[in-house]
Amino acid sequence: MMKYEELYLAYLIYFNRDRDYFECHEVLEELWLARGSDPLYKGLLQVAVGLFHFRDGNVAGSLKMMRSAAAKLAGYPPDSLGIKLGKLRDELEVYVKRLSDYQEQPFDYYDLTIEISDPELAKAVEQASPLVKANVPLQLKRQRGPKHELRGKDRT
Repeated sequence: MMKYEELYLAYLIYFNRDRDYFECHEVLEELWLARGSDPLYKGLLQVAVGLFHFRDGNVAGSLKMMRSAAAKLAGYPPDSLGIKLGKLRDELEVYVKRLSDYQEQPFDYYDLTIEISDPELAKAVEQASPLVKANVPLQLKRQRGPKHELRGKDRT
């Protein structure tokens, strides 16, 4: 029986339920750092950041993140962390190709969904969902938050 981290559950909820890719980055970055900068978590984090950028109109930033995510996720089994990682990788490859050709063939933004393969994970996500509050309004644009303000103060 595998126990899934609360931050990972929150990531999946923000990703699939809310499409809140900014918050996905926040929660998974915390887990990524706690896990010694595990590339698997970094890749999943970058998928969310890539979608955030493209939804915000930043095609170049999205392409950079999606390429990096695809490279980081490439070496893992198709079923990792209770999700269909192989399916996500395939969808990511399509996104990267389409973003690469964006100037010649623009397309509308679309979300990706992370399919859960482990019934235990699906149940854990379902149970955690009411506890993970949706951010209203959803942050759709890049903005400097409190973390960045603190960083700025350190530089003076």
